[in-house]
Amino acid sequence: MIHGVAMEGTSVILAFGRPALADRRFVAANDNGPKDPVKTVTIRRLLEQSGVAIKVKVPVTEFIGVAVATSISAEGVLTSSIELVHADAELNYKVFEEDGNQSVVAEWQNWGKKLRLPLFIKAGDGQYMPYSQQVDGVMVGNTASRRRLAAEAGRRPRFLNRRQPGQPDA
Repeated sequence: MIHGVAMEGTSVILAFGRPALADRRFVAANDNGPKDPVKTVTIRRLLEQSGVAIKVKVPVTEFIGVAVATSISAEGVLTSSIELVHADAELNYKVFEEDGNQSVVAEWQNWGKKLRLPLFIKAGDGQYMPYSQQVDGVMVGNTASRRRLAAEAGRRPRFLNRRQPGQPDA
């Protein structure tokens, strides 16, 4: 009397009873799983010697940053692109491209913020320069907190500084 079978990953779950029960997604009762699904990028490559097409899944955590690049073609058309930068240059992945540069900066900053990756600018020679906002050598943006934890300060806590060390009985 099986009304439905639900597939979940590599396991098979048999659902008995009402048919609507088979349509539900089954998840673990405990809260030990990841909060967000694992984000991966699928890169398609063609192997040179065999000619076989392969897919490589790279987790987003493997990428080291988000880079913006601009180029001018021989016809004089400006093209801007955004790519995820990997330590292995063959695994870099282009996520956005447009003619001109109307919205590339907003997209670039959005990709960096959503993926929590640092921003880079790709120079003409292919080198990646870290992006920072500076005005006359002064960093603009998030400031460091003024108070430090006792472990970071390398000193005794304030309430211990008020106490005087005891004298040994002589």
